[in-house]
Amino acid sequence: MERGVVYTETVMHSAPEAFVNDAPYQLAIVSLESGGRRTGRVRGAGRVRIGDAVRLVETDSAGVAWFEVDGPVSSANRPHDNFA
Repeated sequence: MERGVVYTETVMHSAPEAFVNDAPYQLAIVSLESGGRRTGRVRGAGRVRIGDAVRLVETDSAGVAWFEVDGPVSSANRPHDNFA
């Protein structure tokens, strides 16, 4: 399982046509422990922030990488869970 740290993140409110039904959703660029960076979507209970530890849990059939929080989400993240 690939682990890393969130380098940067954003919430997509105006998504490309293929993902319009998923909006809003979070994207992150993750600095991987193995080196390099990977862009992917974030799923789970809370919104990740820069510096949060995450793990790659899946790469779907379309090649989209899916990350989840790797450990507890800090209390500082809780007010931002709503993407609206």
